[in-house]
Amino acid sequence: MKTTRRNFIKKTGFGLAGAYFGSSLLQACTVSKQKGDGPFANIGLQIYSLRDLLIQDPKLTLQTVAKIGYSHIETFGIDLTNNTFWGLSIPELKKIMADTDLKTYSGHYDMSKYLSRHHTVDKEDIEKYIETAHELGQKYVIAPVTPMEDLNNLTVEDYQYAAEQLNKAGELAKKAGINIGYHNHFWEFRNFANGTKGLDIMIAFTEPELVSFELDIYWIEKSGLNPQSYFQKYPGRFPMWHIKDMDKNYAEPIVGKDFDSLPFDSIQNQVRFTEVGSGHIDYINIVQGAKQAGLEFAFVEQDDIYLPNKFESVKKSYEYVQKFLTK
Repeated sequence: MKTTRRNFIKKTGFGLAGAYFGSSLLQACTVSKQKGDGPFANIGLQIYSLRDLLIQDPKLTLQTVAKIGYSHIETFGIDLTNNTFWGLSIPELKKIMADTDLKTYSGHYDMSKYLSRHHTVDKEDIEKYIETAHELGQKYVIAPVTPMEDLNNLTVEDYQYAAEQLNKAGELAKKAGINIGYHNHFWEFRNFANGTKGLDIMIAFTEPELVSFELDIYWIEKSGLNPQSYFQKYPGRFPMWHIKDMDKNYAEPIVGKDFDSLPFDSIQNQVRFTEVGSGHIDYINIVQGAKQAGLEFAFVEQDDIYLPNKFESVKKSYEYVQKFLTK
């Protein structure tokens, strides 16, 4: 089955629903930008959360994100043909961020073919990704997904190959002062015959000085696992987190014998997101493991937003983080 992260995410939610722009919205979203220290006080936003709004008006979207209080954004969706993000050239994007005091330390860059042992020729241009990240001042180039051709049949060899490819990319990136990273979903936590999981294989077969991991807290929880167990097992390997919450009515795990062989589409109706602090995940407890994880940057992300005003959604998440997770 051919799918993409974009198609998967689109199918799990309602999409754009009545979000609007204008000076009144900018004013309504304005909050104090006085910051403390640490990754939660200086929380970022994976801007994929507002992808529909970026298409409409990328400049105003970024301005509003900055006015809400976010310190930095994690990019996605580079158009290598035109060397643009959401219709903005790299210089245009840099100027908007400079004008709004937004930074970017990390970006998601599609590596699904690069990580696939079945694509021997048509690999993504990792050197171009590194060049773009360097131009933007990013420290991390993140692979957002595994190869997506057949998620139900990923093998130990597939994960080992992906790890080897990440190491190679890490060697290239190191020359530019950049680190390669990998972002998980739920299928990396499925068990192989010996109880090993895909993410464990990738961590074991990658070099810590070359490859980092961006732990998506939602997806590890949705897999029925405790994030702290991974911080303890692999200290220092998770310098980035995705912070998003799980609807309390959709809290059952989707990993295990009842799910692992199901068609991918049939799992999607078990997934629903919500604003940070309003769902099932106990972030107040999880953040106690930040130091052990090696956390450097944290990003709010909500794969699908169901509120009519999407800015209000990411503002609610921001405010919860500032009130309850900062130290």
